Amino acid sequence: PTWFAQDYPAVSLGPIAYFSMEFGLSEALPIYSGGLGILAGDFLKAASDLGVPVVGVGLLWQQGYFRQALNPAGEQIEFFPYNDPGQLPITPLRDADGEWVTVSLRFPRRDVRLRSWLVRAGRVSLYLLDSNDLLNSPADRGITSELYGGGPEIRLQQEMVLGIGGWRLLRELGISPDVCHLNEGHAALAVLERAHCYQQEHGVDFEVALTATRAGNVFTTHTPVEAGFDRFPPNLVSEYLAEYAQEVGVGLERLIALGRCPVFCGVNERTAEPFNMAYLGIRGSGAVNGVSRLHGEVSRSLFQRLYPRWPRPEVPVGHVTNGVHVPSWDSEQADELWTKACGKGRWLGDLEGLGDSIRALTDEELWEFRDSNRRRLVEAARRHLETQGPVAGSLEGLGSDPSCLCDPGILTLGFARRFATYKRANLLLHDPERLERLVCGDDHKLQLVLSGKAHPADGAGKAMIRQWTEFISRCGERPHVIFLVDYDMGVAEHLVHGVDLWLNTPRRPWEASGTSGMKILVNGGLNLSELDGWWAEAYSPDVGWALGDGLEHDSDPAWDAVEAAQLYELLEKEIIPDFYDRGECGIPRRWIARVRESMARLAPEYSTNRMMKDYLDGYYLPAAAAYHERTAPPGPGVPPRGVATDIEGWLAVLDAHWNGIRFVDYQVETARASKGDTHTFTMEVCLGEVPLSAVLVELYAEPLDHGAPERHVCLTDSGTLGRNDLPPGTYRFRTVIPATRPAADYTARVVPWHRSARVPLEANHILWHE
Repeated sequence: PTWFAQDYPAVSLGPIAYFSMEFGLSEALPIYSGGLGILAGDFLKAASDLGVPVVGVGLLWQQGYFRQALNPAGEQIEFFPYNDPGQLPITPLRDADGEWVTVSLRFPRRDVRLRSWLVRAGRVSLYLLDSNDLLNSPADRGITSELYGGGPEIRLQQEMVLGIGGWRLLRELGISPDVCHLNEGHAALAVLERAHCYQQEHGVDFEVALTATRAGNVFTTHTPVEAGFDRFPPNLVSEYLAEYAQEVGVGLERLIALGRCPVFCGVNERTAEPFNMAYLGIRGSGAVNGVSRLHGEVSRSLFQRLYPRWPRPEVPVGHVTNGVHVPSWDSEQADELWTKACGKGRWLGDLEGLGDSIRALTDEELWEFRDSNRRRLVEAARRHLETQGPVAGSLEGLGSDPSCLCDPGILTLGFARRFATYKRANLLLHDPERLERLVCGDDHKLQLVLSGKAHPADGAGKAMIRQWTEFISRCGERPHVIFLVDYDMGVAEHLVHGVDLWLNTPRRPWEASGTSGMKILVNGGLNLSELDGWWAEAYSPDVGWALGDGLEHDSDPAWDAVEAAQLYELLEKEIIPDFYDRGECGIPRRWIARVRESMARLAPEYSTNRMMKDYLDGYYLPAAAAYHERTAPPGPGVPPRGVATDIEGWLAVLDAHWNGIRFVDYQVETARASKGDTHTFTMEVCLGEVPLSAVLVELYAEPLDHGAPERHVCLTDSGTLGRNDLPPGTYRFRTVIPATRPAADYTARVVPWHRSARVPLEANHILWHE
């Protein structure tokens, strides 16, 4: 039996449909661009290993992301080779009659036919859609041509194919998921189609269907800045969703409102406000999460405008820190070492005890392991450079001796990311003379292996690549800085297997999580990273090194200079000395101590094993339970019209009458007592037409010392029920709390309450006593 079957024997969990714009399962299936796709691929592999019932839904890109070359001047050149389905590890989906399974979408004045494909990732099925069907127009055949290419219209078309088309495909295949997981806002339209299918099957109106189904939807945001959300002009959305709105029986304005936030807009601004896919994802889901602890905080700030007057800690965004599928990223040597220490099935279940087994390894074993990994990286880098053409850092000008490139005995630093300005790939080049002394001097102690692509439209990112190739040329005949062209999963594997030190230099807090540094952990590499994303919660001095002060400085050039100086200082005074402090035995004891603790503590913690368990316990199982509760037929313990209809009625009452709620009176008394002082709060609240059962009256206090907010529910004073001293619809509430902080720290408020609803995710009303 699998881990899931063993650890959750009493759980009946239907399929979890995982929607993602890209999946990085292997370089043999190039339908990914970077971290989002690699994470999605690792997620499917982990689900297969652990036996979690997941199905993936994505798109088959005809070109995928681009292939990269550099010309002799170090300028990036992009190529877009065609992904021939006959050469990919995919098969057409066939029905019982052998016919190709297709679904169709209604676009303005035409239907678009979508073909379906199957990818097997162990136990898990990944279903892909593409529009390259002969029955479509040439333009529509190109909808699924290029990943993250084209303007707003083709991007909206792609997201309709993924979200609406993807859910229709599942329905066509007879798959009825309990949970729909949206991996970013690209797939947010799936929440509409899921509600529409429920509407058709149960004969309810769209609002009830959305209330019923959103309980089973989980939305994960990976975006740390507002500009990163997919937003579309309202006239474009109207053009493409007008017929869809008619079909589901809801006004187009209401449909568009699901992706907008008009709270702070005037009439003219409201008309022009774009349709935000992240907002649709939130409004159509029962749970929302960021991808690291820090990113959860950042996301609560980004989405606070959807919950006006709610305190930031209560904005309904949690977090599940990303992880990596360790067996996909460990080297052959790492697999042998971990098997010897922890057993062959170590990543197929619980991870308890792995750390202690790694801590028992000797310094000699770990140093030999690291030496072997580094040597293999150097060999792989030389092979790659022999084939990548006459660019800086290749064999051009060095004769035919590849041993001129890299040294298997030198401290090797790796940097491989998308070249974007916020990732600051050129931070290490802030003082090129200082860096040159480290890597090109007679006593060079450091070598750099670099790789990465810039988006074809990102001129600043391309300029960073040119900066590095120009620097490489300065090293002349002693090139210990190399750039590996055409970064993909294959290149990434060699790098994370062999580097001693992984460098990551994003501007905080713009790295939502980052997983590249997690991939080196199992292989004994160490991290030197900005205190951002996952490293902000993982770092301690005994497992690596940190840049920055844990604060945000935006794009301040002066702060870049400060961090560049800090980077050089760490390399010169801590990292390089630790690596070369060998003693009589020839082993760098302080370095290996960090390697051991990093492997033991961080590799299990930042694996997809832990991530999957976090999603199961915190998101999937609660979502499935809530979905079943809302879709259960009337019966014992279920409202006569069902839970979803009951919630929709509750929401309608709140929307209609919330503005009639007001505080009538508010009193506080503090009593001194030998057993502890107390505050007694008494308040009268007029609820008007809102039933007493539809709200809570609470006391709220801001968190202390980065803790949680303090909340106290105020109970109705039983002595006032049935008395005539208060007007109809007015109630007296009282609560007594320990006087551990001043009474002035607490503020009374009225908030919505329903036993089956998520507040404020589904009802963002709030009234504060002022």
